[in-house]
Amino acid sequence: MDITTIIWDWNGTLLNDTELCRSIINKLLKRRGIASLSLDKYKEIFTFPVKDYYVKAGFDFSKEDFEKPADEFIDHYNNLLPDAKLHPNVENILSYFQKKYEKQIIVSAMKQDTLQQSVIERNIDHYFERISGIEDHFANGKVQNALRIFEELSLNPNQCLLIGDTIHDYEVAKTIGCHCILIADGHQSFERLQACDCKVVRNINELFEHL
Repeated sequence: MDITTIIWDWNGTLLNDTELCRSIINKLLKRRGIASLSLDKYKEIFTFPVKDYYVKAGFDFSKEDFEKPADEFIDHYNNLLPDAKLHPNVENILSYFQKKYEKQIIVSAMKQDTLQQSVIERNIDHYFERISGIEDHFANGKVQNALRIFEELSLNPNQCLLIGDTIHDYEVAKTIGCHCILIADGHQSFERLQACDCKVVRNINELFEHL
């Protein structure tokens, strides 16, 4: 692969927030008298759009609008987000990639202002040419966001590698036409990610072996 640009997903890929998200969704489920999710179950049903994942978790949107639990979730998430850590060795690999490639970019389904603040607070913003989120907190529009960034920066898809932790990241990469590696250390299981036609590694450290 003649790669010049690395495109990172944020949640679950660089930021280790899977257990945080599971604990919050379980609080919301408990309030509604719905069984909680084990970590394995969470990784088996988490998907995009997130409304579909909420349905699989047991929410009944004939009884309430999706926006209600979605707003509850994001309120809890934003309060607890400062406690979420980066995955081990993230800064070492960002530093290594900074020397090896021309650009690193974050393209995320997180709300732009929250994303920007989250990256800055962890003192890694200087590694990225662009940090790009979305306009709301409903985790929609990641494909459109990625396409916009490619156009704005005049990126060649054949020279770009997207690194994420979900099937949706693979779908984004496929839509754009760029290369993809998935890390099975975030929001979806290794077994689910293996269904994608791309390389799957078990943690971020394995990227050193492939890049």
